[in-house]
Amino acid sequence: MSDEGVDPRRRRLLAITTGLGLIGTAFTATPFILSMTPSARAKAAGAPVEVDISRIEPGQLITVEWRGKPVWILKRTPEMLASLKQVEPLLADPASRVADQQPRYAQNDVRSIKPDLLVLVGICTHLGCSPDKRLAAGPASGLGDDWLGGFFCPCHGSKFDLAGRVYQNVPAPTNLIVPPHSFLSDNRILIGVDQKGAA
Repeated sequence: MSDEGVDPRRRRLLAITTGLGLIGTAFTATPFILSMTPSARAKAAGAPVEVDISRIEPGQLITVEWRGKPVWILKRTPEMLASLKQVEPLLADPASRVADQQPRYAQNDVRSIKPDLLVLVGICTHLGCSPDKRLAAGPASGLGDDWLGGFFCPCHGSKFDLAGRVYQNVPAPTNLIVPPHSFLSDNRILIGVDQKGAA
């Protein structure tokens, strides 16, 4: 087909009009497309957080953020697990009877789905401070010879064991909170979504 008889001004006008139409469509569609993705506020309000736990060593604690709060994941050693029974007489709620402090599947002796993996919100239930992780037992902890490890809130002296259970006669009224969580695999955990079928 030859270009004879085609007005070059008209061709230019059609090309410009088409280009402007495409740009206008992109500008119009952008807000609609962006509205489909969760905002930073929505993510902070509770979007689940997936965590790779494959590199956590026994005795190690990592901190992640969920809903703007620190969440601790502690890989407990057999010695840490054994200490849980030893400290029960010193605890205010050893059986975790205050139901809103943990999901039902974590209302057990170890307050977790898998005994070696503890998941806690790292905020003291007294006034919202963040306790120190004093995992060392004995004098190295700074809390005396009978300390078997756990969490200590330096603000007002509240103490929690290695399952986040509160000691008697301290300001904190309840155990540390266990957030909803589930295991996607042996190496991945999802914080913010309850474990299905967990007892």
